[in-house]
Amino acid sequence: MKISHTFTAPLWQHSAPGGWYFVSLPNDLSLEIRSQSKHLEEGWGRLKVNATLDGLSWNTSIWYDKKRGTYLLPIKAAIRQKKNVIAPSLVEVLLAW
Repeated sequence: MKISHTFTAPLWQHSAPGGWYFVSLPNDLSLEIRSQSKHLEEGWGRLKVNATLDGLSWNTSIWYDKKRGTYLLPIKAAIRQKKNVIAPSLVEVLLAW
């Protein structure tokens, strides 16, 4: 059975030099995903997903961040450039696994 969720959240950059860009999943959605799919997680709370942003899909993973209490979706430079999104733009993302 394939599970999918759509959400909207701001793009943000990690504070480390050259920091990665992420979208934080809403807390309520993260709790729902953890309750349904934690058994599918691999090391460090990683869950393989297919992400779609503005019609562009790619295979990636979401990572559970215990400090934030939510999953984080990394957004690669190639995706940001193709879709011309910059932080703190709101983006709509479809996740499926």
